[in-house]
Amino acid sequence: MRFSYCMLPDYPLDECIEIIKTADELGFYAAYSVDETWHKDLWVLFAAAARETKQIRFGPNVTHVFLREPTLICQQMATLDELTGGRTEIVVSTGNFGLLSQYKIDWEGQKPLSRLKEAIHVMRTFLSEGAITFDGDFFQYSGLYTFAKPVQDGGIPIKMGAMKGPRSFRTAGEIADGMHQALAYSREAYDYSSGLLREGAERAGRDYASLDNGAWVVTVVSEDSEAAKRAARILVAFYISSMPAEQLARHGIDASELAPVVEALGGGDVKKAISLFEPHYAEKLSLAGTPEEVVEKIKTDLEPAGVNHMILALSDPALVKLFSGEDVPNVPDIRGQLKLVNERVMPAFG
Repeated sequence: MRFSYCMLPDYPLDECIEIIKTADELGFYAAYSVDETWHKDLWVLFAAAARETKQIRFGPNVTHVFLREPTLICQQMATLDELTGGRTEIVVSTGNFGLLSQYKIDWEGQKPLSRLKEAIHVMRTFLSEGAITFDGDFFQYSGLYTFAKPVQDGGIPIKMGAMKGPRSFRTAGEIADGMHQALAYSREAYDYSSGLLREGAERAGRDYASLDNGAWVVTVVSEDSEAAKRAARILVAFYISSMPAEQLARHGIDASELAPVVEALGGGDVKKAISLFEPHYAEKLSLAGTPEEVVEKIKTDLEPAGVNHMILALSDPALVKLFSGEDVPNVPDIRGQLKLVNERVMPAFG
């Protein structure tokens, strides 16, 4: 089981770099960051952190193919790969649909999965050959080339971010180096996605066991279990509008139950939204509690379903304050949580 940290880069940049350095020193596999206009730019941040670290890998989780052009993603990633000495990977998806709506992009009418598949083909070609001529449905090039080349052996891995399924889960098995499912926490959700990932891999004649089967989860770890769950509840309330109804159903939740929460958030009434988002929902849709509770959840619901990579989107009092204005005592900052995970969660998995 790999353990990685995914950042919301909303801290002062010097602090962001210190957090990444801590994750590197503690042996985390990767430092990822969301790639959304709402937050600071991950590419600049990771370039600054590259020379401050020794072994941790870097990448967006996820970058996207509506707001970012795939050959420009390759240019950025190849440059970062050289800066890090070959410690990068791409996790790519269609993008955050809430963000796309703010850009007034009609993603539903543009065959998002087909666009993503074509973008991955473009990226693999451009990264491996340094040039592309291509006339696709979504992307076209005539003799485009670049001198930005990755340095790592075997090239930069390209993994897919996915949530809804089934086609995206199956496609990841067919064409990607792995799949990171975001915001899923139940055994049912991972049995479903892992089964389709395996089906896609076998259909394409690929080795399912070699794929990165990742769980991107909102996580809060503290000695105070109730404080951790309180912090997670506040953060998860902001994420539920991103979750498809099918995914909520795989957690035993009907989307209509959470419609009032989404409506309150849309109207800017954060306190009402949090009050409506009852604790039993938050416990189903987060990974929060003491280190021992976190271990038990992973061992019971995620690892047996085939998950081999935990991507912890750790949240702390500073993020809670930023999102909601609320204070949550007895929860460590991100560096403190990284140390708790290193000392009392990671050893349970060898």
